[in-house]
Amino acid sequence: MTAQPFEMTRRRAGMAIGALALGAMHSVRAQPHWPAKAVRIINPFPVGGGPDGTSRILAEKLARIWSQPVVVENRPGGNGFIAIDAFKRGATDGTDLIQLDNVHIAAYPALFKKLPYSVAQDFHIVLPLFRTFFFVCVANDSPYQTVSDLIADAKARPGQLNYGSWSVGNAVHLGSALLESLTGTRMEHIIFKETSQLYASVANGDLAFALGSSGTAGPMARAGKLRFLAVMAPHRLKGYESVPTIAESGGPAEAIATGWNALAVSPQTPADVVAKIRSDVTQALHEPDIQPKYQTFGYESYFPEEAEFRQFIAQESKRFGDVIRRANLSL
Repeated sequence: MTAQPFEMTRRRAGMAIGALALGAMHSVRAQPHWPAKAVRIINPFPVGGGPDGTSRILAEKLARIWSQPVVVENRPGGNGFIAIDAFKRGATDGTDLIQLDNVHIAAYPALFKKLPYSVAQDFHIVLPLFRTFFFVCVANDSPYQTVSDLIADAKARPGQLNYGSWSVGNAVHLGSALLESLTGTRMEHIIFKETSQLYASVANGDLAFALGSSGTAGPMARAGKLRFLAVMAPHRLKGYESVPTIAESGGPAEAIATGWNALAVSPQTPADVVAKIRSDVTQALHEPDIQPKYQTFGYESYFPEEAEFRQFIAQESKRFGDVIRRANLSL
């Protein structure tokens, strides 16, 4: 008889624990789906450029999918380090994202002696946002008709031909250095503050050539001030079918130069949130009005599998690293 109250107490305790567990389950299920607040895309690029424009187009799409504001926060300057520092101090639940350039991921680790971030430790790279291939641009009245002509002149006059970009270690500079390395030539790199000045200098003949995308150099090419000798790509580009590949123009087939951006979150972001971001961004990038808008900047979206993109990043890192070491570049 004395055991009955004990049995009743134990049964009631078990029921109470079960009720608490069931309540907790309901509580978890009742929590709002991610994201439960505004999302921020930190952008290391200035307002008005192509990477900024694409991030704002994407933010508008994601805001509709997520039913939350998606704000693009531009923090340009300092090789992107200002934006990266803000990201590192931000939210780790996936509501702070960062748009990274390919050099941030694949080139800067080899270029900078002391880098204020670690690609492996500070970022979980979710997926690529877009890519572009670079054209070899010369003045409309340039004597070069092919890349082979350009290479021959560079070999005949070591150190006298010049090309330009806007900094040391950007994708245009490294693509040009790759061409130097693969052809055994030596040319001078000239740095410009503005891309408009860069391509104006090509147009007026101050520079032998510069690499440019359809977004940056395309307007001057369409105006008849620049010519595209070739595209540093393995295939001809849509809309530019008359422009030969680097190999078709007498250059080395391995001279492939691309620019691309990727979206990253904190490595502490829950796996299900990372999967949702990947799925929803992919959905947004597949919407039919996205590609025409991206093409105005000279970009195209592409959708590699996760493993394929990881392998691509590894290949890009090796390629950039080799170019940087051969050119003895260091910052």
